[in-house]
Amino acid sequence: MQPVTAPPIPERVRTLAATAAPAHVSISGTTGPARPARGGVDGAGRPVLLVLPGDPLHDARAEPVVTVDLTSNRSLGEHELSRGLLKVQGWVQAVPEAEVRETAVSIAERCPDEALFEVLEGTGGPRLLRVDIGRVIYLMGPESGVLDAEEYLGAAPDPLMGEAERMLHHVNDAHRRQLEAALGSLLAAPVPEAWLWELDRFGATVRCGVDDPTLIRLPWPSPITDAESLEHAVRCLLCHH
Repeated sequence: MQPVTAPPIPERVRTLAATAAPAHVSISGTTGPARPARGGVDGAGRPVLLVLPGDPLHDARAEPVVTVDLTSNRSLGEHELSRGLLKVQGWVQAVPEAEVRETAVSIAERCPDEALFEVLEGTGGPRLLRVDIGRVIYLMGPESGVLDAEEYLGAAPDPLMGEAERMLHHVNDAHRRQLEAALGSLLAAPVPEAWLWELDRFGATVRCGVDDPTLIRLPWPSPITDAESLEHAVRCLLCHH
């Protein structure tokens, strides 16, 4: 049996969604172009749209079918690079009144918009709509495919995602020279411009180069189950020589 070196695709897609924000939304059956979107993704992985008066979705009576583009980026120095694109297709529904506050809080970090306060005040202006998911098309680097609603909603983000992102940013901000030296030792060749690109309980992905990158996957000896062990694994990687 081959060792597991990366999270299952549904988990990877859910992890990407948890760090993503809506970029565009298009309404099925209409001829107009996709419109810019704002909002976030709730704890269940559903896109949530912050819709202002005048938007075609604001006063929609039925549950129109939409496609929401979710994008997740990573900053590497001065470069803002895409981690992947998710196209979520499904039916738009109003967030139930009893769940509006919780939903607004869940998307506030990726949607710091004053209109969220108007939603909470219930003035009849901006609305929160969420997508009842039918399927999710994913494009993550060289990988692409489709998840049905059951596969997507049945998965969960990497349980160490928050700690992993914190460590990743710290390494890229403060320890890139160590990362390049460690990788050069592992590969027995100089490795310029190395960045920690992804970090999870199964391993780390290093991106070498920005414009024409090479991605190198470094799996852990066994899956990691807690933040302390993940931090230890990252330190061992940086100290490799």
